[in-house]
Amino acid sequence: MRGDLTRSLFAALIAVATVAAPAPARAASLDCGRPIPDPLAEAPAALTRLRPDAAWPLSTGAGVTVAVIDSGVSADHPTLTGKIRPGRDFILAGDGPGDCDENGHGTLIAGIIAGREATSAGFRFYGVAPDASIVPVRVLRDQRRSEEPDLSDRIAEAVRWAVDEGGADVVNLSLTTPDTPELAAAVRHALDRGAVVVAAAGNDGEAASGQVAFPAAYPGVLAVASVDEKDAHVNSSSQGDYVDVAAPGTRIAGPAPAGGGYLFTAEGGTSFAAAYVSGVAALIRSYAPDTTPEQVASRITETADHPADLWNPQVGHGVVNPARAVGSLRGADVATDANAVRLKPEPVESDPLRAIRVAAPWIAVAGLGVAGLVLLAVPVTRRGRRRGWRP
Repeated sequence: MRGDLTRSLFAALIAVATVAAPAPARAASLDCGRPIPDPLAEAPAALTRLRPDAAWPLSTGAGVTVAVIDSGVSADHPTLTGKIRPGRDFILAGDGPGDCDENGHGTLIAGIIAGREATSAGFRFYGVAPDASIVPVRVLRDQRRSEEPDLSDRIAEAVRWAVDEGGADVVNLSLTTPDTPELAAAVRHALDRGAVVVAAAGNDGEAASGQVAFPAAYPGVLAVASVDEKDAHVNSSSQGDYVDVAAPGTRIAGPAPAGGGYLFTAEGGTSFAAAYVSGVAALIRSYAPDTTPEQVASRITETADHPADLWNPQVGHGVVNPARAVGSLRGADVATDANAVRLKPEPVESDPLRAIRVAAPWIAVAGLGVAGLVLLAVPVTRRGRRRGWRP
């Protein structure tokens, strides 16, 4: 893979500062993806760490729609063909957004969330929730930092469309953008409509200490930080009291927007960490459709692999654990009016002497049997002695 691709792939904020040239009214006609035939060079580290396929006996995300609000999504890759629902392009008027980002950011995000299983060069690739559907919503031209004054409001409009028209059960926002009243209201609207909202915590690292990133910092949004393959906080990952959970954000691999190959980035970022968490949210929603956004968030944070201090501003409640998040719902009493999923308690051995009490009657019976044999043997022995043990 070219070094410039690796260095530029998925920088801190995903946006653009240039103005697009005139284009056809429907973005479905776009053919701007660069063929990248590269196969996988290694097993995707994030999948090796998270093992979301361990949750598949319970849930594969079937029936759940995830909105990927990003640079668009290409449906050409085999892992995504047939999985992409009609979407919306908020940059070019149209309802079929392709992915014109040369680094295929939106396509890679969609693949992480819901790509079907495939093998490349002997290595497995699969999305966290392979039976979920993707509705693409294009708000970004590419990954370069943007100063566009209308970007936040464009994203706000996209969030509303995703839940009102796109039917999104989960909204993935692998981006950061300035706080505006319109954006805050749109996120609240999505949550009120029952959609789980997941957002990247940002890639400004220590430079953003004491600051917050939006939309991740809005109440009710699952803010996702980034960790490396050893579960250590990535220095570039923003930190703060708004961080809820973490997921792998380095050595990321996923489908390219064209050519049927795979993209790879060593640096990665919180964009990809957010996608893994959105996939887990889709698994939960598929297994327990009546769960509220608050319940889904609670399951994800409560079942994470917690840090030593249970929570910290770098990784929140810890690294997401897909199998535990879904498995903990097995037999759960999910109340629609509660703020958290209440799990049925595991059976507890209330009587520590129970085993002895169970065995005691059998010991007594055996004892009585032995005593009976002894009593019967006494007269027989006496008669034998008197007769000199003759017949």
